[in-house]
Amino acid sequence: MAAVFWGLIGIFSSLAFSQGVGPMEVAFWRAVLTWFCFGGQAVMSRQTKIDKKDFPLFLVFALFGISLFYIAYQFAVKTGGAAFASVLLYTAPAWVVACSFFIYRERLTWIKGMAVVLVILGVFLISKTGGNTQSSLSIGWIAILSGLASGFCYSLYYTIGKYFSGRYSSANLFLWVLPMGALGILPFVDFVEKTPLAWAALISVSLVSTFLANFCYYQGLKTLEAGKASIVATLEPVVAAVTAYIFLGEYFSFLGYVGAGLILLAVMSTIYDH
Repeated sequence: MAAVFWGLIGIFSSLAFSQGVGPMEVAFWRAVLTWFCFGGQAVMSRQTKIDKKDFPLFLVFALFGISLFYIAYQFAVKTGGAAFASVLLYTAPAWVVACSFFIYRERLTWIKGMAVVLVILGVFLISKTGGNTQSSLSIGWIAILSGLASGFCYSLYYTIGKYFSGRYSSANLFLWVLPMGALGILPFVDFVEKTPLAWAALISVSLVSTFLANFCYYQGLKTLEAGKASIVATLEPVVAAVTAYIFLGEYFSFLGYVGAGLILLAVMSTIYDH
C-alpha cells in the first residue's frame, strides 16, 4: 500500500499543475497539510519532545529532506513526467553509497560500485530518447537535475533518518521538520486562486501519498525485515509508470524502459548487499 500511495504522487501533482498550481506551491502545501496529519498523530501519542542538541540536524534535514526534496520532486514531475520523476527518485541508494564512501569511508564492494555504474547508465539512457510521450526528444537538463536532486535528498532519509529512527517516531520527527521545511519553501511560492479540484489534488498528495504512505510503510516494518520492505517499496516507480500511462498518456521509449530497469536493478543489488 505504501508503494502504491507513493506511486500516485505524480498523478496528484500533475492534476494540481493542470489547475494552474505551480510546483513550488504544490511542494509548500504538501509540507503544510502533511504537518497537520503528523502533528495530530504526535500530539495524540504524546510524542512531541526533541533533544535540543539535535535541533541543528533537524534544521538541516528540514531544508534538504523537506524543502529541497519536495521542490525538486515537483519540478521533476512537471518537466519530466510522473514516471520519470519516480524512477530518478530511486537513484537514492547510489547517493547513499557515494556519500558513505567519501564521508564515512565505508568499504566500497564491487556490488555497490556496479550499482552506481548501473544508475549512471540508467539515467543516461532515460535522458537520451528515454523521455515520455515524445521519445524522439531528449529530456531537458532541468528535469534531469531535479530528478537527481530529489534522489539525493531522498537518500538523507537513509543516512540522517537512520540516526533519527532510533531516537524519534516518524510523527515526532515530522512534527518538527515539516513546518521548518514549509518555511524554507515559502519565499519562492507564487500563490494562485485554487479550484476545488486543485485542493482535492493537494490534499491527496499530502494525506494519501505522504502521510498514509509513511504510515503504511512503518506498519510494514513491524512485521517485515527492513531489506524486504525496501524491495517491496521499489514497486513505487512501477505503479507510477503504469498510472502515468493510464491517466496521463506518458510512456518511455525502449531505451527509457531499459534505463529504468537498470536503476531498479541497482536498487535491488544494494539492498541484497547489506
